[in-house]
Amino acid sequence: MILYEYPFNERIRTYLRLEHLFVRLFELVAREHPIDHHYALTTIFEVMDVGARADLKSDVLKDLDKQKHILDGYRGNPAIAEGVLDEVIGQLDACFQALSGLPGRAGQSLTDNDWLMSIRSRVGIPGGTCEFDLPAYYAWQHQPSSQRKEDLARWASTLTPLAESIALLLKMLRDSGSPQKMMAVNGQFQQNLPQTRTFQLLRLALDPATGLVPEISGNRLMVSIRLMRQGEDDRLHISNEETGFELALCS
Repeated sequence: MILYEYPFNERIRTYLRLEHLFVRLFELVAREHPIDHHYALTTIFEVMDVGARADLKSDVLKDLDKQKHILDGYRGNPAIAEGVLDEVIGQLDACFQALSGLPGRAGQSLTDNDWLMSIRSRVGIPGGTCEFDLPAYYAWQHQPSSQRKEDLARWASTLTPLAESIALLLKMLRDSGSPQKMMAVNGQFQQNLPQTRTFQLLRLALDPATGLVPEISGNRLMVSIRLMRQGEDDRLHISNEETGFELALCS
């Protein structure tokens, strides 16, 4: 199954973008080739760009604190395992302390590194990191992979508290939704959302064997899904088939 996710608000949209970047970053850092490490470095810069939003850190800290208070309300409930509850609350506390201890915005400490910032100013220019533009960076790419990994890990460590906090919040959000089997008729599906709950994330699982791609739109009132098929003209065309899929709404 291919899992597609659709955020219902800008805050979750930002979290998903950062999660995507962090997964890419840590995968690239673990590799050996200089090209992989070049893109690991550009990914760090992308995280810094997304994290430059003034209220991002505050939003994450508020969400961590909110989740902790919600879980504290389950104490004494006989249906809840106290050990598991304490473990999750401990994870929330650890993430809160680590993130709140970082100065400023995501990666702000890296802005004091003139060498890194000289590279950042050039990566947006096509071919802007050639050896004649950035000879020091070119020389760094010829360092042993172990040295490059050590440098990248050191720079990425300034972003790790944010990565761990967002990973925990998204895991808890995803766990709040239960997948339900649905059917799209003539390639289309609509569902009104109950007004008693505020959903933040939609998760749609679709069998890749169908060859279909979902186009999702939604708001607090309704969800609309169109299943599309890529034609020989490389464009997406709406399917006219009845297709089953799994849908989870997470709050």
